Amino acid sequence: MTAHQRQKAAFCLLWLAAGVTVGVLVVILAYILLQGMPHVSWEFLTAESAKMGQEGGIFSAIVGTFYFVLLSLIVAMPLGIGAAIYLVEYSDNENLNSVINFGIDALAAVPSIVFGLFGFAFFVIFLKPITGGWSILSGSFTAACMVLPTLIRTTQEALRAVPTSYREASLALGATRGQTVRWVVVPTAIPGILTGIILSLGRVVGETAALLLTLGGSLGIPHSIFEPARTLSIHLYLVAMEVGAMDKAFATAAVLIILVFIINLSAGWIARRVLR
Repeated sequence: MTAHQRQKAAFCLLWLAAGVTVGVLVVILAYILLQGMPHVSWEFLTAESAKMGQEGGIFSAIVGTFYFVLLSLIVAMPLGIGAAIYLVEYSDNENLNSVINFGIDALAAVPSIVFGLFGFAFFVIFLKPITGGWSILSGSFTAACMVLPTLIRTTQEALRAVPTSYREASLALGATRGQTVRWVVVPTAIPGILTGIILSLGRVVGETAALLLTLGGSLGIPHSIFEPARTLSIHLYLVAMEVGAMDKAFATAAVLIILVFIINLSAGWIARRVLR
């Protein structure tokens, strides 16, 4: 077999692997949507849950998801992006950087249930006078801890992908290091940073195990961040595994898929607007 034939065979295998992956994803999504969409209605989206989710809708879970995701990103984004900017642009201590990066990689490999136990012990119990115990605030702090490694790593790679010539040109024109980072490096790295934010958002929206220990899982509509709540993923798990109302579970899963799809489209649109 010639080199050209081997290369062609390798490309065929890659296309086959990609096709199988996409095909499996399409089958899963199609099955969930076909099972769930017939049960999705305006009443289902706007009514509150009743009888542990057997009846009613998912409005309280939608509100809880919105509050939880928004607060988690508000906590995680400044910390994650700021830490990545410091490590890439300002920190010159290679030994310290190696230790910090090793810690980040180690945290990224920790199972979410471990973060949940930490959040339960620290945010729910130890900081109960501040967080209110089981609450959106406790769940958001726990979720922020979970997504920080991903957000830091993706932001680091986005910043490193910015050509060094951009920095040198900015400094040669008289800009300070801070001005170069603010007006040249970060805007150029925004697409990669948004990718990290989207990945973090996806993990936050789909997380269940850690939130069961910190968010509370209340069926009611939360009126503040100090009250317990449940997200769509928690509602899906509880309705499917504890109540057994599979029609409600599939409908919730369909809404969750559509919500993630809308979030990804919106993030892409924002990225294009920012680049312009």
